[in-house]
Amino acid sequence: MSVRPLLSVRGALPSLRRALYSTEARPIRSILIANRGEIALRVTRTAAAHGIRTTTVYTEPDALSEHAHASPYSINLGPADAYLDGEKIIRIAKGEGCDAVHPGYGFLSENSKFAQRCAEEGIIFIGPPPSAIESMGNKSASKDIMTSAGVPCVPGYHGANQDPQFLAEQAQIIGYPVLIKAVKGGGGKGMRIATSAAEFPSMLESAKSESRSSFGDDTVLVERYITTPRHIEVQVFADNFGNCVALGERDCSIQRRHQKIIEESPAPLLDPEIRRDLWKKAREAALAVGYQGAGTVEFIFDNDTGEFFFMEMNTRLQVEHPVTEMVTGVDLVHWQVLVASGQRLPLTQEEVEAQLNGHAFEARIYAENPDKGFIPDSGKLLHLRTPPATPTVRIDSGFRQGDEITTFYDPMIAKLIVKGENREAALAKLRTALEDYHVAGPSTNIEFLKTLAEHPDFIAGNVETGFIPKHHDELFHVNETPAEVYAQAALSIFLSESTRPSAVDPFSVLGGGIGYTGGLQERVFLLQDPNSSKVVPVTLRQCGKDLYNLSAAGVELPSVRVVEDKVTGKLLGYYGHTRVESTVVRDDDKLFIFQHGKQFRLSIAQPAWLEKLGGPKDGANSVVAPMPCKVLRVDVQEGEAVKKDQALVVIESMKMETVIRSPQDGVVKKIVHGQGDVVKAGVTLVLFEEPGEGQEAAS
Repeated sequence: MSVRPLLSVRGALPSLRRALYSTEARPIRSILIANRGEIALRVTRTAAAHGIRTTTVYTEPDALSEHAHASPYSINLGPADAYLDGEKIIRIAKGEGCDAVHPGYGFLSENSKFAQRCAEEGIIFIGPPPSAIESMGNKSASKDIMTSAGVPCVPGYHGANQDPQFLAEQAQIIGYPVLIKAVKGGGGKGMRIATSAAEFPSMLESAKSESRSSFGDDTVLVERYITTPRHIEVQVFADNFGNCVALGERDCSIQRRHQKIIEESPAPLLDPEIRRDLWKKAREAALAVGYQGAGTVEFIFDNDTGEFFFMEMNTRLQVEHPVTEMVTGVDLVHWQVLVASGQRLPLTQEEVEAQLNGHAFEARIYAENPDKGFIPDSGKLLHLRTPPATPTVRIDSGFRQGDEITTFYDPMIAKLIVKGENREAALAKLRTALEDYHVAGPSTNIEFLKTLAEHPDFIAGNVETGFIPKHHDELFHVNETPAEVYAQAALSIFLSESTRPSAVDPFSVLGGGIGYTGGLQERVFLLQDPNSSKVVPVTLRQCGKDLYNLSAAGVELPSVRVVEDKVTGKLLGYYGHTRVESTVVRDDDKLFIFQHGKQFRLSIAQPAWLEKLGGPKDGANSVVAPMPCKVLRVDVQEGEAVKKDQALVVIESMKMETVIRSPQDGVVKKIVHGQGDVVKAGVTLVLFEEPGEGQEAAS
């Protein structure tokens, strides 16, 4: 197919492009995938579909992961941080005879030095040229380039002067609130919002600290913070011949911790003229830096004024690229391979637009606890059931049942992508698919996503980056756990601990054979909802074979008939004319109940007399680690009087910093774990004096 230029570089830029790129085609027959998890598997699928051999790499924590076994050519890199060892990856690529390296996203994907080293070693880097990565990777420099190219930018300071007093003065000139952002940041790391001059110094230090830890560079920019913004990004693709297309836009406004959790395409409630202007400006942005391959130009859209401003360009494939694939019908990874091998873009802008159809959502499934500030979680996936995959329901995942979510990497378990003929149909499909998504083990955000997808403003498309804090009370409303959930949990425990009917043992507890004498059981189970400190007793009385009277949460449930499905493992309870179907997964004293499209978590509570045997416990007078983590900094000293919400300790888990604040006014008795210590969840970090303890010691 002949492809005509779409948005060509003007003036002196054509000669620049010829200098940057070779238009000589170079076929790619073997790719090393320098990444892990779902993106490694995603690239493998496309490569296999086009007869390209893949070599995968993995680290010690990933030795049993699915991507480590996705190819017969799989190499152990070593320690957890070895995905960042570019020289070792290049040596492996050369040793395995690979033509190209696909960096995925994260790790080395936006490392210009790695891209340059690949070129020096004769290996194709499936991504943009090093100069484009360098230009757009520095958020200050990229804004200067965009301003010169006529792409609007947010007012702010993007210079080299990093003196805290000078930056504070610039913030005052810009006007509060301001956004402090690492120039080499990404994924929400190194970003803080300061709402006042008094708050600015602590926010600046926090942003710089996290930036140093994540990127080895603490340079930041300061710019105006738009109070009701939307995050809209445009997927662009450029080849070596001066052609560049925009493959529609994605709205990524639903975020927590400055990280996206739901993306959609097309962006809702967007004026068609603004939509086309976004596409045009995105293409101009890409061509201004001599771009090649897949990239995403991100804009802040001001809901109040209808203006949009360039934010940054991600010089790689995005996590949310499947949303664009759904509405365009394009395999973006295949396009990456085509362009990297020196071929032209397969479609023109007009042809891309002709293919756009329907609406798509992506929901990111994370191991995290939304009720505790979305802190990451870890642990084994004890039970995993995903919605059935169809042409309009897709799951991109790097984990299987039994795999471990570790603290070494990002806690994303999977991406759930759905498509409908319009936004309403796609949203209905998303809600149904989330109901079919079961994860037992670490805490996840699935229930939160269900609540979000039911919110009236989200349904109406009234989104902004502050959506979650704005609607906090509705999104985090705690509902009472239904009596049937407690009943099904108790029945599951009872059945698992009882002797099954057996042909050789007609006298078994649940018997009913020749020797059955009608010996019936009565049990009381103490169950607790983690959202409540209340312990709920559930009384179970057996009144016949598979027939029970139950009392739970103050509700009488008589003559409940129970059937266990031996094939699926589901527990079927018949409460009169109501059939309740449950999947119950037990892990020691924890119970995971999946029922009527919802997940409930309960624990088996210990009797009061048993708790006393365990001795004193850490309680209101201690602060514990909310997750497995490393202590980065302790901001208080022993003997210091602190106020409620004062910063005590800064921890890091899964590359994200979290400030642990004091739950009360008090006096620090002991710093149990200090800087550099690595601790498990629930371990005491800071111990407070008991009320009156200091006075007693003084007397």
